[in-house]
Amino acid sequence: MKTIVETSTNISKYLLEDSVSVVMSADQIIVGDPPQFIIADMNNNNSTLYTDITNHPDDWTGCKYTFNGTTWISELDSAD
Repeated sequence: MKTIVETSTNISKYLLEDSVSVVMSADQIIVGDPPQFIIADMNNNNSTLYTDITNHPDDWTGCKYTFNGTTWISELDSAD
């Protein structure tokens, strides 16, 4: 799996299969080839792409977890 995270917060916004193409540019992120969707508010300046992830949470949902390249932390847990 791979995840696209917001660099400033480490919030995981997208979780994708490794086979899905992700092209990050200064303007946007294009997901899929041919494109399945375009992320217009994220780019290679404010986002980080982590690949080959084997430990993603089974209940992953966008913005529910932070990921620092190694560890997942639920935003719900950190709110307590």
